Amino acid sequence: MTRTRANDTVATMATSAKLPRGPGIPIAGSTFHYFREPLAFMDAASKLGDIVDLRFFHHRAFLVNEPALIEQVLVKAPGSFHKDMFANELKRVLGEGLLTSEGDFWKRQRRLIQPAFHRDRIAGYAKIMVEHTTRMLDRWRPETTLDLHHEMMKLTSDIVAHALFGGDAADPSEVAWCIEAMMERFGDPIYLMLPILNKLPLPGNRKVGEVRARLDAVVGEFIARGRARPKDAAGGDLLGMLLAARDEDGSRMTDLQVRDEILILFLAGHETTALALSWTFHLLANHPEVERALVDELATVLQGRTPTLEDLPKLRVAEQIVQETLRLYPPAWSLGRQAIEPFTLGGYPFQPGDWLWIIPFALHRDARWFSDPLAFRPTRWADGLAKRLPKGAYLPFGAGPRICIGNQFAMMEAVLLLATIVQRFSLRNDASGPRVEPDPSITLRFKHGLRMGVSARGANSSREALTASAP
Repeated sequence: MTRTRANDTVATMATSAKLPRGPGIPIAGSTFHYFREPLAFMDAASKLGDIVDLRFFHHRAFLVNEPALIEQVLVKAPGSFHKDMFANELKRVLGEGLLTSEGDFWKRQRRLIQPAFHRDRIAGYAKIMVEHTTRMLDRWRPETTLDLHHEMMKLTSDIVAHALFGGDAADPSEVAWCIEAMMERFGDPIYLMLPILNKLPLPGNRKVGEVRARLDAVVGEFIARGRARPKDAAGGDLLGMLLAARDEDGSRMTDLQVRDEILILFLAGHETTALALSWTFHLLANHPEVERALVDELATVLQGRTPTLEDLPKLRVAEQIVQETLRLYPPAWSLGRQAIEPFTLGGYPFQPGDWLWIIPFALHRDARWFSDPLAFRPTRWADGLAKRLPKGAYLPFGAGPRICIGNQFAMMEAVLLLATIVQRFSLRNDASGPRVEPDPSITLRFKHGLRMGVSARGANSSREALTASAP
């Protein structure tokens, strides 16, 4: 089927009420096609039409690819949808935090947490971000190879712990184990397609309880430390705000409520930024001309000092690099919604329980909105592209009421960390390591990790370091 624009789709669907269907086989539908290459399958399916009917055994999922229709789902009529069944599964570990809660409870929690992400408060986090990055770089040794994703995860977890919760992060290896176990279990779509598997004593199911217990211990340390602080020292960070908050009847939040909010903000607040930065350095290693432009900008703006909040408006190349990385490799590569009431989208009627699937990974590679869409070209953002794009065409942080609450925090962090690292080091892909491939789990991770070589960037060695980073 030739793709049509949203207004044409309305007329077509209103008369035929028939949608293009993704490739599949009897009974299983598209299940095995999806498992073989999830990202390639979704990208190909997105080209079949603005709404595509996909079947996974007895489940139906409707892939929505037209920005105007996406805007309708996420922004104009969010009350007609809840998060999908995947979010309900995550509640088994994450509880009722911002990511998974719904309705009035979600609205109340969002209002409570929002002040911690006010622009003025976020500005105060900039110094923490740069200081922690500098400490990490002081430990790096030139001409060595490291697991960059691991380094970025440790760094961003430390930053979130200090900025939002006022203290050191937990044992990095403990948090890393929990995240890997969650990705392995909840990133496997077979559990969604065959819900009966959730009731069987499979290793992944048994591990869910262990993950929750170990994360409870991690977050419990934050809460205990926060409650032990003197009253005149509490309330200055998100943890203090949550512990001091009171319900309408005057009662405080329970430790369980505080636990759920801290957990999701801690996990999401460092996992996604670490991924964005890791993908950024992988792309820079393959595009030395882009890195050269960034090095020149840093030399002009910073003149050898570490970046500050005041430098952000001048770091335009750095910002464009982050924007382009989030286009090609959005950590939140998939968004799901389920209708909770009858709803019409593009002239097609949906029923309660219908699952809508929005794939930023495919959407961001749509040639209708991005010329030469597979190319890493940060300069595309230099002439106001973000404002010219149709709403719903670029979704690195989602959209609508449930847009990521930490989107400004994340963008500031990514730009400052990128500038701080590139000023001192050049990173190159490890030619002896495995091929770098995306792994579409809960987030868009690395299938085989990310090994990178580190070279010092001396005052007169930027050209040599850049040359070394070329593929």
